[in-house]
Amino acid sequence: MSWKLAAKLKAQLEKEKGCYIFPAGQRERMALVYPNSYFVGMSNLGIHIIYDLMNRRNDTACERFFLPEKKELDEYRRTNTPLMSLETQTPLAEFSLIAFAVSFEMDYFNLMDILSVGRVPLLASERGDSSPLVIAGGPCATFNPEPLSDFVDAFIIGEGEEIMQHFMDAYYAAKADGAGKKELLKRLAEVDGVYVPSLYEHNFSEDGTLVSITPLEDAPEKVHRQWVKNLDEYPAHTVVVTDDTEFNLYLVETARGCGRHCRFCMAGYCFRRPRNRSLEVLQEEFRDGEKYGKRFGLMGAAISDYPEIDALCEGIISTGNTMSVASFRADSVTAVLVDSLVKSGMRTLTLAPEAGSPRMRSVINKGITEEHLFHTLDLGLDAGIRHYRLYIMIGLPMETAEDIDAIADLTLRMKDYLEQKDKKTTLTLSVNPFIPKPFTPFQWSPMADKKTIEAALKRLRQGIAGRKGIDMISEPPKSALVQGVLARGDRRIAKVLCKAHEAGGAKAFLRAMKDCGLDADFYLHRTRSREECLPWSSLDMGLKDEYLWSEWERAKALKDTVPCFDGCQRCGVCGRTEE
Repeated sequence: MSWKLAAKLKAQLEKEKGCYIFPAGQRERMALVYPNSYFVGMSNLGIHIIYDLMNRRNDTACERFFLPEKKELDEYRRTNTPLMSLETQTPLAEFSLIAFAVSFEMDYFNLMDILSVGRVPLLASERGDSSPLVIAGGPCATFNPEPLSDFVDAFIIGEGEEIMQHFMDAYYAAKADGAGKKELLKRLAEVDGVYVPSLYEHNFSEDGTLVSITPLEDAPEKVHRQWVKNLDEYPAHTVVVTDDTEFNLYLVETARGCGRHCRFCMAGYCFRRPRNRSLEVLQEEFRDGEKYGKRFGLMGAAISDYPEIDALCEGIISTGNTMSVASFRADSVTAVLVDSLVKSGMRTLTLAPEAGSPRMRSVINKGITEEHLFHTLDLGLDAGIRHYRLYIMIGLPMETAEDIDAIADLTLRMKDYLEQKDKKTTLTLSVNPFIPKPFTPFQWSPMADKKTIEAALKRLRQGIAGRKGIDMISEPPKSALVQGVLARGDRRIAKVLCKAHEAGGAKAFLRAMKDCGLDADFYLHRTRSREECLPWSSLDMGLKDEYLWSEWERAKALKDTVPCFDGCQRCGVCGRTEE
């Protein structure tokens, strides 16, 4: 046991305000784990929401775990110290319930490191009645849990506020009845929104495709995503205040979900319907958070889409507070919003056209025109902003070389426009390879291969070469390909993750695929048929299958789809009706 590591955890705890600590023995311990650093994890609003929700129960002491920094991780291993909780420095393996919040595919490798250093058997099949039960929630768990199915006993499908209380009630009831692990999992599978992978058999054909999923032992054929209907019932804001976060903000969720129908966006489909918190509830949350003296971080898919955005901004600024936003759209941003951000210290304005040509923006149904983009530049220039950033994807379905050239052309024209008004402006082009995701119209689409991605990046760099004041940054193609396999992988990928973990982590993943007899191209670069059984087919997001397919067909036909509107029943989330 390293007292140095325990002392560091205690020192971190002393810098916090708002954490929960209960005397030993009064409540059953639950581990809430974010599979990345404290710095990143405490910037995740979901961690705050579940931490508060669980500790408000009268039977649960929820304590937090994070992935230690590399030097600390080495110290854990060197001293043979088991991973310890932040609140009481209790080893992970002593918790009867371990809950992971998984937001990003690349954190799968960290999840395995945490279990390993925490001395918890990696494989669910090796954890018996006396071992901790391991569950996982968050976006990745909701959209495609299969790559983690060998390691996680049960997944939370949907929004935790709507599921976790029912889950915990069923968990404690089964424990009180003396249920062993097998019986416990059967009872948990009866809770709406809980997926137990061991209760489903996946059947594969000789060519490697999944042909069917068979529920076992009376498990439901489909696990239905659960979601909060009225956000005002669950105020969502920072619970534990600390300066050691990625953005150092007091986070407040203004809205959840998005109804814009961007065809690449998994969150836009799987967090439907779009919901807003009332201005009155938000103002109360701001009043409660003022005492911490932090900038308010407004969280939501597109803050500018909030129906009372100007009143919201004016209320924050008029009380002497400052604000930041997670994102906004160029077609709904207002002068009040931009001015409020500038008054709050914003120095860089970010736009996300995602594609350079009108044709490609029709393919992805982005709904942003060049007029919107240049209008937003005007708002920024009028407010005195000199630094701008563009988010762009390459490797989109049906993309051509001309579409790559259109990115360079748009970038140059935007820089010209900025320089006409202010010679000292800068423009950063942030380019990432497109990764097809489950439960989107592009779930059937192949991902661009490494050669295509590299050629597009080279062509784009050449297109803007020599122009001062433009920087270009991009994600390494290899990392994107690993994410691509994990995003749409089936449960056979679990053994690849295990082998990669043994060989050092993410860098060993593609080699581990070959060692396991699996072909990365099979997962990445082939078109799925409409009839193919997909690994996530046992989950139901509320979307009609024919709706997603029709959107894929509309993408190929360059047809736009209008956003959600009251009374709309196209996708199925707001009420299933026949067309």
